Parts: sequence; structure tokens; C-alpha cells
Amino acid sequence: MYIENTGIEEIVADLSLLDEIMLKHDLVRAGQWDYERVTYDKKYVIKEGTYYLRVFGYTTDGDVDTRDAIMNLKKPVIGKHYYPHGVEYGEDEIFPEGLIKDCKATLKAVFEELQPYVLVK
Repeated sequence: MYIENTGIEEIVADLSLLDEIMLKHDLVRAGQWDYERVTYDKKYVIKEGTYYLRVFGYTTDGDVDTRDAIMNLKKPVIGKHYYPHGVEYGEDEIFPEGLIKDCKATLKAVFEELQPYVLVK
């Protein structure tokens, strides 16, 4: 499920800054990256299952491996994890209201904290 109208998808910022601010809000990059793309995950384990808030980013200018990249963030998404198949984002998924509320609050906090550092897209 995409989370609409967060402003996150308009953000362009330095990778090192994103790593720092995202981690502060429990969005972890860990091993989810390659030379041009990153994924920040916030994991939720609740009674209804395991869910992930994901923020994807890509660079057209730089190299993630060297931590020298300007990242363009994409629309955030919530997915449900199914063992052993992986994360599903489909419209048929049901996402608990409390989960959606927390995801939106996290994204709002990230958006606000990034505002002084955002580069022009």
C-alpha cells in the first residue's frame, strides 16, 4: 500500500544525512542497497503479523557504496511479510489502522526533520 501525500517523494538529499535522520526514526538501510538504490525499512511485529514501512531512494549523481550520493526518495509503501515468500504490497492486503497511523507519523517526522537540508529536485 502506497502512502500518499507525505512529501517524502519530493525529497532530494545527501545519502549520509538521510542515513542519519532515517535511523533516528527507526528506518534502517542496513544491507538494502546497491550502487544506485537504497531501501530504508521500519519493521513492525504486531499481533496481525510482520509489516514493513519502506522508503526507496535512487541516485543519478553519485555512488551509494562510497556514501557519496545525492538521493531522490520515492513514494513510501507498507508491506506485509509472508514467510518464506517475502513482502507483499498489494491492494488486497489489510493493514491495521494503528500501523498506518504510526507509519504516517514516522514519515511526517522524517519529512519535517529533513526540510532544512532538502536539495532542489
